[in-house]
Amino acid sequence: MTAQTPPTPPFRDRRLPFAKRIDDLLTRLTLDEKIGFLHQFAPAVERLGIEGFRTGQEALHGVAWMGPATVFPQAVGLGATWNTELVRRVGEAVSKETRAMRARDERVGLNVWAPTVNLLRHPLWGRNEEGYSEDPKLTSAIATAYTRGLRGDHPTYWRTAPVLKHWLAHNNETGRDVTSSSVRPRVLHEYDLRAFRETVEAGGTAGVMPAYNLVNGRPNHVSPYLREHLRTWTDEDLLVCSDAGAPSNLVDSEHYFDTHEEATAAALLAGVDSFTDHGTDGSKITARVRGALERGLLTEADIDTAVRRQLSVRFRLGEFDPEYDPHTLTKDFDTPAHRALAQEAAEQSVVLLKNSGGLLPLAPDTRLAVVGLLADECKLDWYSGTLIHRSTPLEGVYERFGAERVEFAEGVDRVLLKTSTGAFLHVPEADADDEVRGAEGALDPALLAGRTDLPPLTTDPTGTEFALVDWGEGVLTLRAPDGRYLSVAEDGCVRASADQPGGWVVQETFRLEAHENGHLLRHMGTGRHVSVAADGVRVAEANPETFQLIVVENGEDAVTRVTAQADVVLVVAGNDPHIHGRETEDRSTLHLPAHQERLLRAAHAANPNTVLALVSAYPYAVDHAALPALLWMSHGGQAAGTALARVLAGDVSPAGRLPQTWYAADTDLPDLLDYDVIGSRQTYLYFEGTPLFPFGHGLSYAAFSYADLSTRTTDDSLHVSFTVTNTGDVPADEVAQLYTRAVDPAVPRPRRELMAHSRVRLAPGERTELSFEVPLSAFAFWDVARGGWRREPGPYEVLAGASSEDVRLRTTVILDGEASAPRPVRRRGLAAADFDEQSGIAIVDRTKTTGDSVTPAQGRSGQLVYRDCDFGDGVTEVTAALSGDGAVEVSLDGGAVLAILTAEAADDASPYDYATLRAGIIAEGVRDVHLRLRGPVRLAHVGFSG
Repeated sequence: MTAQTPPTPPFRDRRLPFAKRIDDLLTRLTLDEKIGFLHQFAPAVERLGIEGFRTGQEALHGVAWMGPATVFPQAVGLGATWNTELVRRVGEAVSKETRAMRARDERVGLNVWAPTVNLLRHPLWGRNEEGYSEDPKLTSAIATAYTRGLRGDHPTYWRTAPVLKHWLAHNNETGRDVTSSSVRPRVLHEYDLRAFRETVEAGGTAGVMPAYNLVNGRPNHVSPYLREHLRTWTDEDLLVCSDAGAPSNLVDSEHYFDTHEEATAAALLAGVDSFTDHGTDGSKITARVRGALERGLLTEADIDTAVRRQLSVRFRLGEFDPEYDPHTLTKDFDTPAHRALAQEAAEQSVVLLKNSGGLLPLAPDTRLAVVGLLADECKLDWYSGTLIHRSTPLEGVYERFGAERVEFAEGVDRVLLKTSTGAFLHVPEADADDEVRGAEGALDPALLAGRTDLPPLTTDPTGTEFALVDWGEGVLTLRAPDGRYLSVAEDGCVRASADQPGGWVVQETFRLEAHENGHLLRHMGTGRHVSVAADGVRVAEANPETFQLIVVENGEDAVTRVTAQADVVLVVAGNDPHIHGRETEDRSTLHLPAHQERLLRAAHAANPNTVLALVSAYPYAVDHAALPALLWMSHGGQAAGTALARVLAGDVSPAGRLPQTWYAADTDLPDLLDYDVIGSRQTYLYFEGTPLFPFGHGLSYAAFSYADLSTRTTDDSLHVSFTVTNTGDVPADEVAQLYTRAVDPAVPRPRRELMAHSRVRLAPGERTELSFEVPLSAFAFWDVARGGWRREPGPYEVLAGASSEDVRLRTTVILDGEASAPRPVRRRGLAAADFDEQSGIAIVDRTKTTGDSVTPAQGRSGQLVYRDCDFGDGVTEVTAALSGDGAVEVSLDGGAVLAILTAEAADDASPYDYATLRAGIIAEGVRDVHLRLRGPVRLAHVGFSG
């Protein structure tokens, strides 16, 4: 007799829909096995033949952290291309490399944590490099393209499963796990939610990651918006993955819950399905879940819901149907096509900001001086892979114009460090491998240790000459002649050991501090001073060495020496992505560091034909009045140098466009923590000043004319068309942009708002017609008086042009809609957060699970205005739901105070203990209600009766 083949369990039966297969699998998993699935590193279930699974593979602009991979431009650079099809192809290449890398390294995950959909609201945000744009429409268009590429086009099986970061209203690194973004309803719906919503609705998204911060007083990891908004946008099971360590923050830093069991239960019930905490160790999270179950805070059904969402992603990734997964055999890695795409993306990201007198493009026989701290650098950021190929601006210029026609000066200050004994710091000779940080890959690169296989610095009578760079605010790097940066490893020794500054805590930065007749050298990573000991140079708590800084050559002299005889000088300036402006650190200013300003002035003084190329993760406020030409590109990945050189030479006509406003000065910026883009007039949507360069700006070597604007309105759309003609003499891309604005709005509306765009390539003399269909719903705003969307009837301007300020064509259309109506305050009262205007107010959580209240910022005083409140025939009483201590003063139309409601909290009261207070008031007709809050009082609702 032969043994019968056991029947295929339903969860292995590919003929069944995924939902039924998941149903079956959930019945087979034990409770402990399901609890294990809630951690980022879900263990295998060997008895069912289920492999381990981890959520989270960084892939923002290439596969990150897992060793060599194709490195594309930073996300902000991809945003600058304004080219959705290009970005889709980049996403496709990244997902193919993810599959190919996983085939040889099972540590590589298929649930990719990308793209970042946070809006670039404030240019000082440290993670500006990770977002696409300050505009929600452009952000969602680029993010949707990237997710489609990451997902693939197979109807059933996904190549990778992208998770959007970071939900929600997250634009500050300063106190990022304890600060609350105060987001009024209009900003929430019209701005912050919009980019996520349109990307999710497009169908290429597997889930989202909540951000570290709080929104309206409530941590994002227990946000009701996950349920109220996110999960209503699609029928797919979305996987919500926590950010690293954020579940523990709910207790440890935010103190929002008293116990980790309560916090874990609340996050799970809010919609978090996978907990990223404690690295690969899932024991703490699983213990917390079991504790929550024992306390009755969770049920097994709650756990099933979360596990179902994770399994939905795993089934879509083909894990349970490996023989039918079309992506299993993907081998595309570092292919010629991927290298060409990296160069194309870099070329398309270059923005020509200024070109007075047609200095660019450069003639083939131009004699060039290339100078600047970034001229011979190809910088990587925290979310980059390891370079396989590398092209710096200097190398690109050498290749394109010929090395014999190029002079170079980096512009570093070359220095010796003299000790109190008269000896000098010295780098001993060493025979060691030329190691590159992260080349072997790491699940958590924050844990990578510094090198200890090289000898520590010593002292000798002559010393070693170091290249000193001041990156701003006195933060220095020191580089040895062999190109290695001084760094400090875990043993405290100072070595010339790092190929670049980097790491979660950068160990390659120092600060000179004046001391007696010299300087102490403080190591920024440890906070300790450099000391000279018998066994070498190290950092220590005691006995700091006093150094004399001997400048052998300053950078300006080197720059002047090579620039005077050149036809054109190219200054390459910008930032190091690991210093001043990165994850965990916001910038303090828009200005270039003083060291780079000095080099730029020296270059221009020696040769007025100076081109400034900014290579940076964010905008700068630069004085360009005397400069004939100015370009910007993000850190452009492995082909950045080649791309920049080809643009300078005219092989490619630049067509990148700014994805965010470049402000002229720090004084143009609101406070970093001010998230009210409407009230504080932020981004191109509301900014009323004169920007340095506006949103959408970018020049070309060609010229374009716009004509034939026409519009047609149907029941649900506005159809717009116009023609664009290349009137120049070179083929080039143009980015045609369509904006609208409400002509006579009843409430503050955007000065103009991007509705659509198209990047088109045109030969000289070629003309094309562009057509756009704009849904009429795009003209609506969130009406706080009714708690929903409303399109205001009346005139709207339609604007077509080359940037938000370079409008070439305009017309006006009349749209119907719903007329405004006064607030029915007798019937509904006023939800406190539904104000029209505010000053000095923060929105906070009404309860830990839902609802909003308002309170004076810093507990002082604040004002609120609610327009057009209809009291009908009259009211005689006002009520207020209040907690805490303080008072609410009520007036009408800005007049005298008519009522005061004073709250006094018991000593043991919580912020969520509300009482309803009453006072007399006489009001009738339609009036504006003004409230002044004094003291640390919370107001949830105001009612009127009588």
